Amino acid sequence: MFFVELEPIFNNVGLKKDLSFEADLSEFEYNGAHPFTEKVRVVGGISNSTGIVSVKAKAEFSLNLTCDRCAVGFNRNFSVPVEHVLVTQLNDEDNDDFIVVESFHYDIEPLVVEDILLSLPTKVLCRENCVGICSRCGKDLNDGPCDCGREYDPRWDVLQQLQLD
Repeated sequence: MFFVELEPIFNNVGLKKDLSFEADLSEFEYNGAHPFTEKVRVVGGISNSTGIVSVKAKAEFSLNLTCDRCAVGFNRNFSVPVEHVLVTQLNDEDNDDFIVVESFHYDIEPLVVEDILLSLPTKVLCRENCVGICSRCGKDLNDGPCDCGREYDPRWDVLQQLQLD
């Protein structure tokens, strides 16, 4: 938890408060594992500019991941922007553009964690052009072709009989 006292910021146009904290997500499970091996570092600030209170920060972290195609383990660094506008009340309850703070003593960590979790990729690849593994022998095709050869499928024989002009 990282509580921020927001009352002075809401009441003073031009005031800025620096943010710098670490969040522990080691218990969070992602793709069947616990990839957060180090704490997430958050640096930024909360400011009141012309009466609008906004959070602008960056969450930086490294994940220990496993490739979805070739099953190789690797580390990847991430930098997630955290940008939100804070308000004390809404005129339109269906508005998702603003974060309503009910207390001036506000825990900013859940907001940052939500941004991090929403930014994680749905498909994890060790590299963009990962070829994967052979479905028959299990060889990592990123290291070169396997010796299995091409699998023959007799259903395609009909197409070979077609004559194209």
